[in-house]
Amino acid sequence: MSKVPGVKPKLEWLLVFVPIALVLELMHGSHTLIFFTSALAILPLAGLIGHATEDLAIRIGPQKGGLLNATFGNVTEMIIAFFLILQGELEVVKASITGSIIGNVLLVLGLAFLVGGWTRQQQEFNRASAGLHSASLVIAVVALLMPALFALTAEASEFRTEAVSVGVSIVLILMYALTLFFSFRTHRDFFRSTQQEEHHEPKWSTKYALGLLAGSTVLVALMSEFLVGALEPTVEEFGLSKLFVGLIVVPIVGNAAEHSSAIFLAAKNKMDISIEIAIGSSTQIALFVAPMLVFASLAVGKPMDLIFSSFEIAAVAFSSAILGFIALDGRSNWLEGAQLLAAYVIMAISFFFL
Repeated sequence: MSKVPGVKPKLEWLLVFVPIALVLELMHGSHTLIFFTSALAILPLAGLIGHATEDLAIRIGPQKGGLLNATFGNVTEMIIAFFLILQGELEVVKASITGSIIGNVLLVLGLAFLVGGWTRQQQEFNRASAGLHSASLVIAVVALLMPALFALTAEASEFRTEAVSVGVSIVLILMYALTLFFSFRTHRDFFRSTQQEEHHEPKWSTKYALGLLAGSTVLVALMSEFLVGALEPTVEEFGLSKLFVGLIVVPIVGNAAEHSSAIFLAAKNKMDISIEIAIGSSTQIALFVAPMLVFASLAVGKPMDLIFSSFEIAAVAFSSAILGFIALDGRSNWLEGAQLLAAYVIMAISFFFL
């Protein structure tokens, strides 16, 4: 296999699992083997997405580069969720939305702070960007809480509950559009990088980087589709609950690309892009992906509401609060990363036994 520029050989060798997973799927092989080979195949593809995004970010800047990476990462999440909707696994889809939000805020950002800060006294990033995303996550908490409270009232009916979910979804999408307009048009100067960026020339042409990014994302989506098909029988074999699968397993698998990119960039002290990927991805899931899935479910005749359990709402609320305490000073260190990871592990343990 020819060497791809910028990719370590050991990572590149894992690309062999792409055709292996494809052959196993076509031959209707063991679900467990399909699950693990697909997961291994996603790892090098995620690395390619990270390298391509970093190359493009040199041209378009850290904020847009982070948005680009978060968007491509969440396309995979949406594809996985759509297939789950078609299978009628609506509770797993809603759990995966919650899991993606807390996973990016606690797990990904925690690993980014830990890895990036391990050999440094501290790292700095743009406070305005972190503050904007933190406020957006508070809006997300309100959007999760109010439909759940409405469902408990005497006025709640199937039609009214669905109407509330659709109305909230429309508001969230409008809020996401306004957030992008604010960031990229009216208040662009607020989000300039705090770091003295080294001026590197891009390694690849724009067409090559975009082609690599698009091709890798398509393959990640294909491998993720295999994972969805093999997920339920595999986790049943290991005795896991569907809630745990939705909250922990699906988000980690579906967001592997952006997870690795955020950590990789933090290690190189590119914290503005890393923050934009990690927290920006949570914002995008809460304000755009979740409401779009509501409309997608209506389109295929399997309507999904925005009624989340109190446990899920509490997890998102606590994640938003922790983010506000840790990230809004514009500085990070490895201990703060460990604190975020500790919060995630505590929640994961609780989800496992729920």
